[in-house]
Amino acid sequence: MAIQSSFKNMVLCLFVICIVCSTLLAVVYAVTAAPIQAAAEAKTNAAIAQVVPPFDGSPEEGSVSVDGADYPYYTVSDASGVAGYAIISSGSGFSGAVQVMVGFYPDGRIYNTAVLSQAETPGLGAKCTEPEFRDQFKDFDPAVKKLSVTKDGGDVNAITASTITSRAFCDALNGAVKAFNAITGASKPVDVSSGASVSGDRETGEDVGDTK
Repeated sequence: MAIQSSFKNMVLCLFVICIVCSTLLAVVYAVTAAPIQAAAEAKTNAAIAQVVPPFDGSPEEGSVSVDGADYPYYTVSDASGVAGYAIISSGSGFSGAVQVMVGFYPDGRIYNTAVLSQAETPGLGAKCTEPEFRDQFKDFDPAVKKLSVTKDGGDVNAITASTITSRAFCDALNGAVKAFNAITGASKPVDVSSGASVSGDRETGEDVGDTK
């Protein structure tokens, strides 16, 4: 005999479906959580190794808050003491946040940088990941040079037709410098007038005044 449909039966059926789906999601999470975490840690460790001088042992993780923003960072050491700092910072690019890991020597000079995430326009702002742009920050001393694009009176050569992204990158580095000062108690000048104003042709993604 067919089971008659009733409100009680429908509620019971939905309850069973929810239990089954929740169980499946829990199983999938349990199976994938560890590999996902391991992959994220491997990516972070690779970025740390890229942006700081050679070091011994494992990086020491920390976080510092500056002007209401939190900056995760890693301290690395060698036989002589602290070898450097790797600080995660971000700036507002053309298509969203440009997250950068910035490595510092103990004296405050930038050792190297690595882009952790970005969604900038391919062929334009996405060039912030390429050595042609990033290499100019190696051994960059914020106490001597101005961390802003040349269009704003600084010492950074912007990516052609992508001044917004270049400014975002500089903003991220300026934030990292402030975090470095807070971590170490240093007092190095930081140029925060990099001009992160958004201007340009929103249809093409090109900045006014730039040429390809």
